[in-house]
Amino acid sequence: MIRVQFFKEGDLLTGFECKGHSGTAESGQDVVCAFVSSACYMTANTVTEVIGLTADAAAADGYMRLTIQQSPEKAQDILNGMQLHLTELAAQYPDIIKVIITEE
Repeated sequence: MIRVQFFKEGDLLTGFECKGHSGTAESGQDVVCAFVSSACYMTANTVTEVIGLTADAAAADGYMRLTIQQSPEKAQDILNGMQLHLTELAAQYPDIIKVIITEE
């Protein structure tokens, strides 16, 4: 199962952590994992490289974390878009993807 946890302080999303594998196909052939990974990488790259925010980020096989360290309000559109995208995917694959929002 893929578990995506979004972190929220008040009304602001401040980052996310994604971990796990869908197990729907072999590595390199798994489109569900590719959907989620692509959304995570696009979000992390947009926050750090396009918007230019300082963030703590880590990635490994089946794992990605992004924690925005400054001005999270500037990243709300991309984080909300990612949350919507992954929530819609979770509705299509309820036994494979779980989205959680954690208030900090």
